[in-house]
Amino acid sequence: MSGERIYLYDTTLRDGAQTQGVDFTVPDKHAIAHALDQLGIDYIEGGWPGANPTDDAFFADAPVLTRASFAAFGMTKRIGRSTANDPQVSALFNANTKAICIVGKASAVQVKTALGISLDENVTVVADTIRAIVETGREALFDAEHFFDGYRHDPAYATRCVKAAYDAGARWIVLCDTNGGTLPDDVRRIVGEVTSVIPGSHLGIHTHNDTENAVANSLAAVAAGARMIHGTINGLGERCGNANLIALLPSLMLKLGYTTGVTRDGLRQLKHISRMVDDRLNRVPARTAAYVGESAFAHKGGLHVSAVEKDPSLYEHIDPELVGNARHVIVSDQAGKSNVLSRFREIGLEVDPKDKRVSALVEQVKQAEYQGYAYDGAEASFELMARRALETVPVYFRLQTFRILDERRFDAQNRLETLSEATVKVAVGDDLIMSVAEGNGPVNALDGALRKALAPSYPELAGIRLVDYKVRILTPSDGTGAVTRVMIESADADGQRWTTVGVSPNIIEASFEALEDSLTWRLFHKRAQIIPLPAGGKRAKRG
Repeated sequence: MSGERIYLYDTTLRDGAQTQGVDFTVPDKHAIAHALDQLGIDYIEGGWPGANPTDDAFFADAPVLTRASFAAFGMTKRIGRSTANDPQVSALFNANTKAICIVGKASAVQVKTALGISLDENVTVVADTIRAIVETGREALFDAEHFFDGYRHDPAYATRCVKAAYDAGARWIVLCDTNGGTLPDDVRRIVGEVTSVIPGSHLGIHTHNDTENAVANSLAAVAAGARMIHGTINGLGERCGNANLIALLPSLMLKLGYTTGVTRDGLRQLKHISRMVDDRLNRVPARTAAYVGESAFAHKGGLHVSAVEKDPSLYEHIDPELVGNARHVIVSDQAGKSNVLSRFREIGLEVDPKDKRVSALVEQVKQAEYQGYAYDGAEASFELMARRALETVPVYFRLQTFRILDERRFDAQNRLETLSEATVKVAVGDDLIMSVAEGNGPVNALDGALRKALAPSYPELAGIRLVDYKVRILTPSDGTGAVTRVMIESADADGQRWTTVGVSPNIIEASFEALEDSLTWRLFHKRAQIIPLPAGGKRAKRG
């Protein structure tokens, strides 16, 4: 088995969107798709074209992927229509993706009760849809819905459905445990029997986690011969979720010796990817998540600690640094340096691992995260912190004061509106500039006033905009006085995006901190001319 290739198909952007409480924005989808592409995932499913405005907008502005195949998801054509005259199939073709995955029934019971068509008609629509996809030059995948239940009820018909898709040209036949009720022994047996009809090199597995066996079932399918796994980041998905690719990747590579599109260096980004997705969705990361959770390699003071310090392998099944995590001994915090060094390489900083400043920065990051900062989802703020610790980041401007006013009123048409007005005083070079701006909410007004004050001195800020704004309450027991974390995503006209973070009991102060980092990061990367700040500013100019 060592070295055999396993292909990974990520369905986070579609299956993950079915998670209760998860609602992807188009910027979320772009950021996650690019992160998965960089990680080395083979296929990234963008969603279902035509299903909702978010997916339509995403496919209309599809991400440019360098490694992964971009895929669209849909269903088989409707009975009584040709593929050319089926709007849903047309939407799939119009998405212009390299791959198309269609879902179709592979259960005789489901065909009769859910579709209300004959068994022969179902086989025909599966084959016709796959054939139409192949004729367009796209790679076709067939997601065989309810396959395992269908196989237990009528193995001959379930096999007939997937064989029809394979014979029609599907590159991958994906066996789906739709209700998540199948256990590993049955998965291994059934997949093994299917390999006598369809080669394992063309078989995939798509499991749900309703018995907490999605990862185990995926590994059982691989053991039986399947060579593709469908899953999501952090196991997102409807009901109890899908197979968790974050847990599957190290199990496949480190435990079983398989090869994937992810390199060993890529594995070190697993915790970062996991946290990034949670932070974008404003979800609290699971502390006990396998491999990447804060508690995954945590050891509390007592009998284990001395043993761990002498030989970590006694209580740790892998070196935590292999997946971007760190050992955490409660009484004496350790590790973390390799994570920081890896992040340095990402931003182009070459630093001697023995440099004492690295250890100091590790402690600085730990203290900041203890206070509520989250740098896995705010790479720009982390970069500024790192560069300030190791070199110099210019101070392009300095905020002296800001004031926010909110007014709730009726407009000329007697419609109720709330208007925010921000006033800022900002030192730039020898000048102290005062600027006023209105906005749709206090943060929008503050952003407008700040950039209005800076624009004459820094044309590099033209064209940037805020594309996402997230707030998380960090101390809910404090009620309205709780500490809040603000994450702001900014973008420029070229599509470059960066995320910054701020933390404060005052949500406006936290927002300003994130805004300040955003503008500073932009000016630094654009190599803006540095306007030295004097010890004291001159009289304020109105902007």
